[in-house]
Amino acid sequence: MTPTTATETAPTLLTRLRGPATFAALLAAALLVAPLVLEPFRLNLLAQYLCYAIVALGIALAWGRGGMLTLGHGVYFGLGAYAMAMHLTLARAEQDPLNPSGLPPFMVWSGLTELPWFWQPFTSPTVAVLAAILIPATLAALLGWSVFRQRVRGAYFAILNQALAAAFVILLIGQQHLTGGSNGLTDFPVFAGHSLYTPTAQTTLYAITVLTLAGVYLLFRHITRSRYGQLLIAIRDGEDRVRYLGYDPTWAKTLAYALSAMAAGLGGALFVPIMGIISPSLIGVIPSIMMVLAVAIGGRYSLAGAALGAILVNAAQTTFSENFASGWTYLQGALFIIVIALAPQGLAGLTQQISDALHTRRQRTRDRSPQQTTTGSTP
Repeated sequence: MTPTTATETAPTLLTRLRGPATFAALLAAALLVAPLVLEPFRLNLLAQYLCYAIVALGIALAWGRGGMLTLGHGVYFGLGAYAMAMHLTLARAEQDPLNPSGLPPFMVWSGLTELPWFWQPFTSPTVAVLAAILIPATLAALLGWSVFRQRVRGAYFAILNQALAAAFVILLIGQQHLTGGSNGLTDFPVFAGHSLYTPTAQTTLYAITVLTLAGVYLLFRHITRSRYGQLLIAIRDGEDRVRYLGYDPTWAKTLAYALSAMAAGLGGALFVPIMGIISPSLIGVIPSIMMVLAVAIGGRYSLAGAALGAILVNAAQTTFSENFASGWTYLQGALFIIVIALAPQGLAGLTQQISDALHTRRQRTRDRSPQQTTTGSTP
């Protein structure tokens, strides 16, 4: 029996480390290098892409691991965004010397004389941050528990999420005196007493976004590698078999769905001070589908692939919208068709297939070398 050499064990070690190590290196580069080489406008755009990457991690957990195709994550993104925007709107109104009522301007124009009761807790930044996390997670848990108990899944679950996104947008637009209507909430100059318009504030927001993305990635990676993560995969691949073995998939799917909504809420809360606006047009059915599309292109079975897919798709949208205003829609459709036809597991799956093929080829080359040496040797 020959001893195992370092060369033989190296590919296995590299295979285990390739994904997280590469993702960690990219995050470190984004945190340390990007603020030094990018102008403030481009750094702000990158921060927006990272917010969508946080949402993509949640979709990858729910869809890639749990098999729950969600076409309504814009709702949870919007809940987190509006929670933060409500606080920032109140903070601006309090500092406006021309607005003695302390109400947001759209409420004054609508004839309101006092702040609605559900706005009042958002005077605190702590409440706003907690609400951006807990409200999406709670709504997803309640919705998930009710529909998963009835064994709603597949296309029916996707359509239900789409209907939820459409209803949420209609609610926001219809209650203009309470939500700002189709114009949304905008113009956020301060947070916790600090100006958001300075370069230092924008760089700080960017760093917080990078660290949040890293934290969510590490949390979800730990979850997917746990026994619970293995149960999610079993439910995705055969929910009826899991029930036959005595497990109840309801709680497992509900937890994954709530965690994915929590990630979307976090992404929305960070998006608002970076972007400076939130409106129904950013969280409706089409944006929700775009979020899923980015995950499909990046690779729904890979957390890192989903996050990178969100960054690449949003960067491509910005680039093509700047140069070809009407060309992005066609490119988006073509890209989706190409990925589904040639790489159904996304770019991450395609990269893994190429890597495995190269590794297999190298392994076969090494296996042939001793045989050729033995054949050519003299007795």
